[in-house]
Amino acid sequence: MTSSALVTAAPADRIAEVSRSTAETRIRVRVNLDGSGQAQLNTGIGFFDHMLEQIARHGLIDLEVRCDGDLHIDGHHSVEDVGISLGQALARAIGDKKGLRRYGHAYVPLDEALSRVVVDLSGRPGLHLHIPFTAAMIGGFDTQLVHEFFQGFVNHAGVTVHIDNLKGVNAHHQCESVFKAFARALRAAVEPDPRSAGVIPSTKGAL
Repeated sequence: MTSSALVTAAPADRIAEVSRSTAETRIRVRVNLDGSGQAQLNTGIGFFDHMLEQIARHGLIDLEVRCDGDLHIDGHHSVEDVGISLGQALARAIGDKKGLRRYGHAYVPLDEALSRVVVDLSGRPGLHLHIPFTAAMIGGFDTQLVHEFFQGFVNHAGVTVHIDNLKGVNAHHQCESVFKAFARALRAAVEPDPRSAGVIPSTKGAL
């Protein structure tokens, strides 16, 4: 059984807060898309907090995440449900998408690793992810959960995301370059386009 409460400020503020409570996790997420990259994070999974910090810092999104999850089992529910909650918060914060660039892409290197992420605020959830991780675990973080995080995010944000790790030997570098590239691509996609103010970026007239 799941209950969730969504509270948002005025759309012009591009701020949203989501609370989500299930038998497995209790989560609060707050985003400000026009922030300066400040982050307050506590998921109980150190490496995951480090990745979320990349989203805030490189996406210039103020991000607060608090998750109390069933970590005595593993990190799966916590990581997936944070992705869901972040997706819900993003959808609320961007509103009707008028005047936004809609698309964003980024290539980000981290030493020997190189990742590419492309984002479309399409209104259609879609994830295409290829990360040939060289290790199953990064510290206490299961690398399979990267897919679960982004799947939860796209399903509830209503966006299309293509993620490709093009090169990499060190799994930490692979993962971090992915999250940094995602942050940069998302930052570009949600950026206001002064040449398209007040216009929904679609020939359909809706996203």
